[in-house]
Amino acid sequence: DVQLVESGGDLVQAGGSLRLSCAASGFTFDDYAIYWFRQAPGKEREGVSCSSSHDGSIYYADSVLGRFTIVRDNAKKTVYLQMNSLNAEDTALYYCAADVFCCTGYGCYDPAYRGQGTQVTVSS
Repeated sequence: DVQLVESGGDLVQAGGSLRLSCAASGFTFDDYAIYWFRQAPGKEREGVSCSSSHDGSIYYADSVLGRFTIVRDNAKKTVYLQMNSLNAEDTALYYCAADVFCCTGYGCYDPAYRGQGTQVTVSS
């Protein structure tokens, strides 16, 4: 079975850091772009960062550029999202997703595979 399991979400103070992990299994990891998207109540889903499968390209949404870093480990079939300088606007449920192409920004719906999410809450 295909699985994407996120971990690392927590409650953190503004200005703090978290590292999310996404462990994948059940599909050919190397063939898929892996991206993180977030969903907050009343807000549109936003793709925040992506690691492509083919050429190693990495993408970030403008809202997280310079603060978030995505790292992909194909040997471990795991993708990490290092999040620094967190603020209240980053509070959301963060999901890991796999698809043929990357998706960042708004409109990232219906990826081929997705996890169950991990909650990030930033207190101001």
